[in-house]
Amino acid sequence: MASSASQGSFRFSRRSLPLVAGIIAAAATSACTGAQAPTGTATGTASPGAGAPVGRRTLAIGATAEPPNLDATSYAAAAGAQVLLYNVYETLVKVDAEGNLRPLLAQAWDMSQDRLTYTFELNPAAHFSDGTPVNAAAVVANIERVQTDEAIASRLKTVMEVVESATATDDATLEVRLKRPSILWLYEMSSTPGLVINPAAFATLQTATAGSGPFTVSAWTPGDSIVLARNADYWGTPANFDEVTFRYIADPNALNAALLSGQVDVISNLQAPDALAQFADPTRFTVIEGTTNGEVVLGLNNANPALADVRVRRAIAMAIDKQALVNTVWSGKGRVLGSMSVPTDPYYEDLSGVNAYDPDGARALLAEAGQTGLTLRLKPAALPYATRSAQFVASQLQAVGITTTIEEVQFPGRWIETVYTNADYDMTIVSHVEARDLITFANPNYYWRYHNPEFAAIVQAADQGTTEEFVAGLKSAAEFLAQDAAAVWLFMLPNLVVTRTGITGVPQNATTLSFDVTTMASA
Repeated sequence: MASSASQGSFRFSRRSLPLVAGIIAAAATSACTGAQAPTGTATGTASPGAGAPVGRRTLAIGATAEPPNLDATSYAAAAGAQVLLYNVYETLVKVDAEGNLRPLLAQAWDMSQDRLTYTFELNPAAHFSDGTPVNAAAVVANIERVQTDEAIASRLKTVMEVVESATATDDATLEVRLKRPSILWLYEMSSTPGLVINPAAFATLQTATAGSGPFTVSAWTPGDSIVLARNADYWGTPANFDEVTFRYIADPNALNAALLSGQVDVISNLQAPDALAQFADPTRFTVIEGTTNGEVVLGLNNANPALADVRVRRAIAMAIDKQALVNTVWSGKGRVLGSMSVPTDPYYEDLSGVNAYDPDGARALLAEAGQTGLTLRLKPAALPYATRSAQFVASQLQAVGITTTIEEVQFPGRWIETVYTNADYDMTIVSHVEARDLITFANPNYYWRYHNPEFAAIVQAADQGTTEEFVAGLKSAAEFLAQDAAAVWLFMLPNLVVTRTGITGVPQNATTLSFDVTTMASA
């Protein structure tokens, strides 16, 4: 797992990172008008950059799910991280477009031979947007905030449960000691749990940002947009845009129309893939198709007595023709899944054949379980892929004798409260876009309410093992989940990004929660 050893510790340097990352990271949250001048041009003449001074470079990005507030650590939805991660807030390490860990605030780090202690060397040039240095004490304060602040999302707190202590040995040196070895912990520190925020601003994070990144939030209009302004004093490579606006457009056809008419420059993830033909003109648009970490999951509430029976869970899985669902709901875009893993995970195996489509087998299992008149509440997130999938699933379940009542739930706000927090549902549909999220099934308090000590033991042993044991262990864990039908995995949500021609630096694959504009530019 190491590139070189020195005095009982393993040294991670800028040169060794690609190898290390390959080992650790080789592998949740749309009628046209006449075209206007694109907002990404230097003139800044189009909405929402209208009125911008000549020469300013602006970019408008169309997105679907809006964050409930500006503190991405306070909720489970990925919408906040989409805007803020890497753009406004930075982390010790960063995942690049290939899925590799790279230096960010930490320019190098050591891992002790027993794999319990990480020592990070911070970049001395790094500072927050108000000029305050990003020192080791600030990082310690952030780790301790995640551990102790009740306002932090429970998933993030779970990540930090493995941390025994975090210590600033000097301004530029951070030492983190773990209670047990954990391969996953360092990777998690590249995402929302690892955000480094100016401690002086902890009390006001829901309405104002205080990061060290190349942008700051200059305006937030709930229900409409978040505007990022270029941080002129950024300590690293300057951003290519003076202003970036994330515009929230829930209707997929309206989102498409916004790009076609020049109101936005980018659709961050196309929500109407059947409309791709509208963007076929390469002189006007570029279509990017790749992978994401997003598993579209038919979540099952295992606390429901009927769903606690593996025969019923397997019957639900066998009642759904997943490839037909992808073809019908998402125009054939996306790969059918069989467990909580995507092809870029190092432990991925194609398990789509487990509990494969077999309606007769599903009826037999329901009869064996004594559940021939079952009625279940399906509460999908009110997002296009989820609501379309819900209709398809309900039809297929009806065919095997399961009655489904559908209640679309606004996302993220009401869905977080109703499904995620209170587990007031029988089935739900949402895409889990966090990397390595198979481990959520090891937490019995997570909204799946899946409690299986044998599975949890497999996950913990894998996380504590060598990299080879990690991969082998999580392969076993993924197969365990598939066989036990802990949920029903429908398909991998593809990365479908459409830009106006001339926008560059958009990665093909979405390897993180961030829609990272720091790599983007406009011709």
